[in-house]
Amino acid sequence: MKIVPRTKMRDQVAQQIKEYILTNQLAPGDRLPTESQLAESFGISRLSVREATKALEFLGIVESKTGVGLTVGRIDMDRIVEHLGFHSGLMDVDPEQLIDSRVILETGVLPYVAQRIANDPMIESGLRELIDRFRATRELKTWIALDIEFHRSLLEASGLQPIVAFGDLLHVFFRRFRDSVKQGGWKQGIESHARLVDLLAAGNVAKATIELRNHIESHKERMPPRSRRS
Repeated sequence: MKIVPRTKMRDQVAQQIKEYILTNQLAPGDRLPTESQLAESFGISRLSVREATKALEFLGIVESKTGVGLTVGRIDMDRIVEHLGFHSGLMDVDPEQLIDSRVILETGVLPYVAQRIANDPMIESGLRELIDRFRATRELKTWIALDIEFHRSLLEASGLQPIVAFGDLLHVFFRRFRDSVKQGGWKQGIESHARLVDLLAAGNVAKATIELRNHIESHKERMPPRSRRS
């Protein structure tokens, strides 16, 4: 009989707990069975359940409180993004695939952004304020931080909160493109951002999509040859 590695057992138990939550349609704050009850239900040791719940607690899927026991938690997307951003496998993803993924993600929200800008002038004002800050900076580190903030604000302007989490993950990866940003020149990036906001404010989603696509894909032209597909 082949012995199941402890790490694999932990993952299997974690999956069973997640399925239990979904099957019983539990919401954040709802009580879960005790570790002893879960162990008996799954036919495994309490230690295996403890390892699984600790892994799920790290992600915010379950919470463990003294005197309360296990409850369904709220997923901490910031923690997930931080964890995945340093995953060696994801850091090895083809740079062009990261760029293509970002194009799909960000251009996809533009119709929603344009609609919300039309209904709320403060959204446009916020984006233009960021552009003014771009023009005032003289440091690459600050420029990159503002660039990330601008694109995150663009995603937030869509009103689609799950999309923001995916965008944060891509921005972690895009720290790999600092040299590309430096080589590309700041002025071109700033003016591209400004044109994008102008087009969105005018409700011209089609041209805004082209502008944003060209802006993001410009990284491909500045990648070193070894980073490109063979």
